Amino acid sequence: MKKVFFSLFTLLIIISSCKPEIKPTKKPKLVVGIVIDQMRYDYLTKFMNRYGDNGFKRLLNGGFSLKNAHYNYIPTYTAVGHTSIYTGATPFSHGIISNNWYDKFLKETIYCVDDKNYKTIGNDDNYGQKSPYRLNTTTVADQLQLAQNKRGKTIGIAIKDRSAILPVGHTASGAYWYQGSKANQWISSSFYMDNLPEWVTTFNKNSKADAYLSKPWKTLYDIKTYTNSRADNNDFEKPFNGNTNPVFPKDIPNIKSKNGNYSIISSIPAGNSFTADFAKAAIIGENLGKSETNTDFLAVSFSSTDYIGHRYGVAAVETEDTYLRLDKDLANFFSFLDKEVGKDNYTLFLTADHAAVHVPSYLQSLKIPAHYIRTRKMRSYIDSLTLKHFNSDKLIENISNYQIFLDKKELEKLKLDKNIIAEKIVDEIVNYPEIYKAVSAKTLQTTNFTSGILNALQNGYNQKLSGDVMLIPLPATLGSGRKGTSHGSGYSYDTHVPIIFYGNGIQKGSSSKKYNITDIAPTISTLLDIEFPNGTTGKVIEEVLKN
Repeated sequence: MKKVFFSLFTLLIIISSCKPEIKPTKKPKLVVGIVIDQMRYDYLTKFMNRYGDNGFKRLLNGGFSLKNAHYNYIPTYTAVGHTSIYTGATPFSHGIISNNWYDKFLKETIYCVDDKNYKTIGNDDNYGQKSPYRLNTTTVADQLQLAQNKRGKTIGIAIKDRSAILPVGHTASGAYWYQGSKANQWISSSFYMDNLPEWVTTFNKNSKADAYLSKPWKTLYDIKTYTNSRADNNDFEKPFNGNTNPVFPKDIPNIKSKNGNYSIISSIPAGNSFTADFAKAAIIGENLGKSETNTDFLAVSFSSTDYIGHRYGVAAVETEDTYLRLDKDLANFFSFLDKEVGKDNYTLFLTADHAAVHVPSYLQSLKIPAHYIRTRKMRSYIDSLTLKHFNSDKLIENISNYQIFLDKKELEKLKLDKNIIAEKIVDEIVNYPEIYKAVSAKTLQTTNFTSGILNALQNGYNQKLSGDVMLIPLPATLGSGRKGTSHGSGYSYDTHVPIIFYGNGIQKGSSSKKYNITDIAPTISTLLDIEFPNGTTGKVIEEVLKN
């Protein structure tokens, strides 16, 4: 018996000594988050044969792509998307419920990052009176700062203020956005700093925008090769002021003054190039990715894709040309990262803050169901309902973002129960032609929807901030004019976006499994071995990570 025991014991020692040593992956020196505003997933596949090898294809071939990634809440707007990417949470907890929303306490419509407690850094205008104070939770950038006791740097960059501010959260080293019009400056807020760093001042003095706006926007290639898009001249796109038709070439120097002066750069592909230029300047100016002991974080959002998408739509030559040019900008940026930070020293993810629907009038021309809804007309309809059932047409305080806010003072004066009013509106409003579903706040608070579009609605509902009745329009329904497009729904054309991870610690491959946008933050947190953002509801995408 002793011999048997000794033999087994010896064998266990031998087996344990043969185990391969698992070496932890070295943490990246820099994490780069790239958000492309309004990028649909199918822009990857639709334009694939026209992309070069070193932009989107480099990420797809060398990184890990999620083919079935979606937003899991309503509404799919810019501020909400950027916040959810970096918090791993939905409006249910992070509190950014739209770009603008009706504040039922202030009784006015507010903008997500406005904050008069701070001043503009860069000039004397009020364009920089911003902060992330309405964001209730931390971001992955905040958690990195906490983990490293603020020894690393976190920087947010975008033409749009909300897209620069919300990703890097409350503890950022800096957030910068572009003020066009007559200013032509990258600016910040006194929330972050007292003065612009020297590298920002130098960049502004160089006035790269002038070079970009000194030439017309022509297609990158022969316009006849843009076969992925509809005809250039059509009735579904909005021309610039000063132009009769939305056609190429676009004489930017001569129409600049009629289209916001320097602000026009946001509505042409050069806005993306301009943003990439500023991001490179930030990496050099802040020495990002140079520390031997700490990880830095750079959040870059390309906003021009959204402005262009809104104006021209999903199937436009302008949209195709914008993505072909962006592909070149990305290739150049990745090459810059290789040189300045080192190929093995950075981790990158690329995604979008939402997608977009085809122009509804274009869909109608193809006999595909699509609709336009008029809020004022719907308001009159709802007022007629409350007048009919409760003898008052003054019960509605506000309708916005497909939410109905009841006037609590009026209800109290008339001694009416808000839940009874809300449920009656829910029962009746679904008879309105463009409305598909309606749910009361009470139902969202007491019922758990585990899947489908009502689950998305519930994830986007915030008990403290949202309205008393939530509406869901029919698919392909917009409230704007018949030219151009928008987003905001929980349908797949708005929710399906690319998510690609690349670089240090990332596997090569792809997956068609369903993942949510809220899974990015916990995955990056796991890579960095830091605590998740404090409102996270997403999960770690294990197949993306090495080891």
